[in-house]
Amino acid sequence: MSLLGNIIWLIFGGLIAGLGYIVGGLLLCLTIIGIPFGLQSIKLGVATFTPFGKEIVETENANSTLRVIFNVLWLLVFGWGIALAHLTSAVLLAITIIGIPFAKQHIKLIPIALFPFGRTLQASGPRAPATSTGMGAAAMNV
Repeated sequence: MSLLGNIIWLIFGGLIAGLGYIVGGLLLCLTIIGIPFGLQSIKLGVATFTPFGKEIVETENANSTLRVIFNVLWLLVFGWGIALAHLTSAVLLAITIIGIPFAKQHIKLIPIALFPFGRTLQASGPRAPATSTGMGAAAMNV
């Protein structure tokens, strides 16, 4: 079901939205100060390509001081507009029964659009272990 949903999502606007985020991210990366924000915009664009079958996951240190500061700056400058666009799209799509699953995906993207630092969109279901051999990262540096 998620494959079909993602294909329909891409055809009816997900591709254009994702490309818009990526192009905006690349433009932000032209300045040194904008690089962290550009990378988050690119991450949001990639997440927008295929939202079905994924969930928002916080990283290990998602609420570190620097990430909180960056999230507040992101919220004030970019996040509120992106979240408002997702909310508007969700309301319009929820008018029809066929659009409800797509409205749910827009609602799912709102938290990561508001606070992208320290959060990512990963496939739902069981998590794969970090290393298949059970050895730590230090053992891998031979």
